[in-house]
Amino acid sequence: MHLSWISIIRLGLVQASLGAIVVLTTSTLNRLMVVEFSLPATLPGILVGLHYGVQLSRPRWGFISDLEGQRTKWILRGVGVLGIGALMAAGGVLLFVTSFWIGLFVSLVAYTLIGIGVGAGGTSMLALLATATAPRRRAAAATITWLMMIFGIAMTAVIAGAALDPYSPQRLMMVVAAVVLATWIISTAAVWRIEHGLAPTEPEPDAPGFWEGLVEVWSDARARRFTVFVFLSMTAYFMQELILEPYAGLVFAFTPGESTSLSGAQNGGVFVGMALVGIAATGLKLGSLRGWVVAGCIGSAAALGAIAALGPLGTGAPLVPAVVALGFFNGMFAVAAIGSMMALAGQGRERREGTRMGLWGAAQAIAAGAGGLLGAASVDILRVSLGSDAPAFGVVFLFEAAIFLAAALMAMRVIENSQATGVSAAAIPGE
Repeated sequence: MHLSWISIIRLGLVQASLGAIVVLTTSTLNRLMVVEFSLPATLPGILVGLHYGVQLSRPRWGFISDLEGQRTKWILRGVGVLGIGALMAAGGVLLFVTSFWIGLFVSLVAYTLIGIGVGAGGTSMLALLATATAPRRRAAAATITWLMMIFGIAMTAVIAGAALDPYSPQRLMMVVAAVVLATWIISTAAVWRIEHGLAPTEPEPDAPGFWEGLVEVWSDARARRFTVFVFLSMTAYFMQELILEPYAGLVFAFTPGESTSLSGAQNGGVFVGMALVGIAATGLKLGSLRGWVVAGCIGSAAALGAIAALGPLGTGAPLVPAVVALGFFNGMFAVAAIGSMMALAGQGRERREGTRMGLWGAAQAIAAGAGGLLGAASVDILRVSLGSDAPAFGVVFLFEAAIFLAAALMAMRVIENSQATGVSAAAIPGE
């Protein structure tokens, strides 16, 4: 028995909840540290990099859920740990005012918990989706759940941005606490008895150990090549994550609420881009996965060029439309890549879906942490060496655009140019 469409949408609510909490910790708190507290951008880069580094445990979480077969409890545990980490992260930001070292210690613990929560909850949710979704529905299920995640991120950014103005420490804690409580309630309701009625998964009596299982997945040429593509493309995707809101505040004089709303607008563009590809590729059978990935990467590079070019214009420049365009093309590329990922997760040896999703999640986490830290550190260095904010940010955005172009070239080599009509469209060439 497979997941129904209603159950797939319910899992999408979990994905939306994860995104809603994470956007506060990677965007809003990052901007507060750099602009309001005048801390170097490298600091939030290190903290966000830490939470991605902890997600190297994703293959382990996926392997555990493969063996146990009961993924719901790990989803809820992950969401709970993530919420606790988000509350601690908000408190850590405020502690920087009184003691840098206490604030740093609390923040390090908080972002470690955030990484554990996302790794355990997110990997288990994706593994359940890949395992229990009928093959013909996997591409559509991936689109639905990611659209819901982007919707959750965008709505949280817009609502939280409005609630944060005028900014105060009390408002910050109230907004974060409200988001954490709401997402916990939503996630609990979403997964309640969702595995009831599904075919139970019995533990394998001779199941290999974690490393043996991971090596088994890595030995698959398709999985290995796709992992490299995920790393490169996600490095480009996440380089702007830690610098876009500080860019808006320092160069365009955006308030905390306005810059948080900018993040919401960007993710609104991602939502539209994903929806367009979902309808065109899955519903209307237009284009191929490779074509959509390449177009999304090239469009993202062009949008980043426009964002860099607006810097010298300063306050009043049309930054929001350029950021929405970046989100739109990001969404195009991401949903096509996700379709490939979901299909590949169900291929190879049976009951390795969690390990495969964990492997690609780990590659994404490494790329996100490295990309975010690289972007933040580069901005810090260039602001000092160039003596001006706009050119410093502009150079980094242009470098990110170059990585997107490289990812487009790699996609043309590793993703098969077949029509995006389901699982068959997501095949990666073998040996």
